[in-house]
Amino acid sequence: MKTYDSIRKTVCKAIPAMLLGFALIFSTGQVASAQILNDITRRAKNAAETKIKMGADRAVHNTLDKAGKAIEKGAKNAADKASSKKSNASSSNVPEGRSGGAKASNGSTWYVSSAGSNKNDGKSPETPYKNVQKALDEAGDGDVICVAAGNYTGTLDQGFIEIKKYVSLVGGYNEDFSERDPYVYKTYIQTNPSHVSKNGSKAGINIDVSGSRSKTVMIDGFSVDMGEQALYCAAEPDNPVTGTPEGCLTGRKLMVGESPTTAKVGGAAQERRAIHGYVEGHLVIRNCVIANAYFYGIQVMNKGGDFEIYNNVFVANNYASCQIDSMTKDANECYVDFHHNTVLFSWCRDKVMEDMGYGYRFMSRVDSDVHDNIFGCSNLGAIDFAHHDPDKAIDAKRKLNIENNQFFMNVADMIIPSQSFMWLHVRCDEFEDVEGINESGNVELTDENFVSKINQPYLKGFANISVVASSSYNANSAANQVRRAFGINQQGSETIRVSMFANKYPFDEAYNLFGALNGCGAQIL
Repeated sequence: MKTYDSIRKTVCKAIPAMLLGFALIFSTGQVASAQILNDITRRAKNAAETKIKMGADRAVHNTLDKAGKAIEKGAKNAADKASSKKSNASSSNVPEGRSGGAKASNGSTWYVSSAGSNKNDGKSPETPYKNVQKALDEAGDGDVICVAAGNYTGTLDQGFIEIKKYVSLVGGYNEDFSERDPYVYKTYIQTNPSHVSKNGSKAGINIDVSGSRSKTVMIDGFSVDMGEQALYCAAEPDNPVTGTPEGCLTGRKLMVGESPTTAKVGGAAQERRAIHGYVEGHLVIRNCVIANAYFYGIQVMNKGGDFEIYNNVFVANNYASCQIDSMTKDANECYVDFHHNTVLFSWCRDKVMEDMGYGYRFMSRVDSDVHDNIFGCSNLGAIDFAHHDPDKAIDAKRKLNIENNQFFMNVADMIIPSQSFMWLHVRCDEFEDVEGINESGNVELTDENFVSKINQPYLKGFANISVVASSSYNANSAANQVRRAFGINQQGSETIRVSMFANKYPFDEAYNLFGALNGCGAQIL
């Protein structure tokens, strides 16, 4: 219920993403032809050819090779086979970033498999632990934890794991650890309704590590999907209350406090992140899928150090896909290299769709290189550039680079403050006019093959989003007569209907986005 003065008139509005003219002609349920797509995105330039030649993903293999000298033959086979596999694929190598990459480890190697046992010693492929948390607790700084395919939901199935040391968590192995392929041997945390009462507000992966700015925490090939535990309306395309585009897995996501009188699926509306924490030193997150998070995909506080977040797929996360905040007093102590990620469907805070909904956020006192990413279908802005430090001298020292990214069907490619209380929606071809950033090579995406890799019902639903708000007011209702007698504001009601909002994205299909566009966005390892 809202006071009479706050009730809006009946409104029917299309989401501003449609300002780009995306009537994507899904008459057969397929993506528009290349010609139509080119017509729609006629402002686009050809993407600048990336100058970074795809090199081997050396950090993982250096780490494993170092440890492999002191461990069983299985680890060496895994590294050799993965390396051989990459050398035979012309476009299967992940490019290096600008932060210098992960620091190679010289620690011990531990093994985890869903077929293992915590009674094992965890020190060989033949004697793996069963739980990732057991290995994390036993490992020391500099150690590597190799994890076989499977769903790992923490000690006693609580629905989360905690990293409290400088370790490397490396998923994507087959059962005997003789081969590594994160896109075939999927290693992940996927919680479900049974975890609602177990994990509280814990993220899927929680990190709390400090003490050295030269040591590394790495999460590699270990994905998080929050879609089974989140709460949605059941898929009922004919019921406008549910916000279900035809062909989607679920209806719209439900926020805290919402309880429409429809069938529901999932667990509960909980403000849980996929990855959250506090890190001093190097943090590397790569080759992961971050999907369906209710409350940020990645939100980590930088306590001083260089972070590298790359070669990940972010899809259908609320609030923001990635936000790194500074916990330092001075400028230039926190750095993020965010590159070669595919970031799709970053949803707003709630179904009104008026705030949040960002891909990557430029936060105060954090230097950022954002390059060679794909940002698509952001519910508000692909890049958020609205946070500025109150200390103007410190804010002026912030170094922000945004280069060679491709943008697709975002409400705005960048959000910046305006002179009023509203945000300015900036297109990528206007980035050169934004003060405070260095930019080059940012274009609109026109590659039909990439678009075809997106779940088509989900994309079609987003392309046709509508929000309908209706209000009612009865001056003669019993409640309003009493309120008038006491000089209290009158009451009315407002109903908002959306055709889609943060519906669950198929987790397995998110892996199809790796390598969908050669040289930009997430690549194949």
